[in-house]
Amino acid sequence: MSGKTIAIAIVALCVAAPAATQRSLADEAPPPDTADGRYVFAKEAGGYIRLDTQTGAVSLCSQRAVGWACETAPDDRAVLENEIARLRAENAALKKDLIARGLPLPPGAMAEAPAAQNSQLTVQLPSDAELDRIAAFMGRVWHRFVDAIERAQRQILNKS
Repeated sequence: MSGKTIAIAIVALCVAAPAATQRSLADEAPPPDTADGRYVFAKEAGGYIRLDTQTGAVSLCSQRAVGWACETAPDDRAVLENEIARLRAENAALKKDLIARGLPLPPGAMAEAPAAQNSQLTVQLPSDAELDRIAAFMGRVWHRFVDAIERAQRQILNKS
């Protein structure tokens, strides 16, 4: 180690030593093991809040007679997502019931999209008759385009 690195280490120890001596073991126990950086802890009154960085679960940890114990905090997000899914399904069922009875939907309410009601994507292919009409139309467009080009060529040849 260089002299500069040793000096920095000594200064860091001098700064950290008074803080360490002020802490009483009876007042505050050390935080639980972080298990290779998977958990992040934040000091809270009576213990620590533990965030699992892999799953996102939050736990309240406190020291007990036999060691540390962590209780998982209730996850309001999962509860809200479940309630949103339930309400969407209920809303879709009510709309479907109104439409089946021949009643109009309330103002501002839109009918459910077919893809939202059915998880499978369906594609409506054109019939043979529709394909024939499209082919005939494209043939007429092509012939008109070719005729327009021929007329333009004749005009250019006549002027020169």
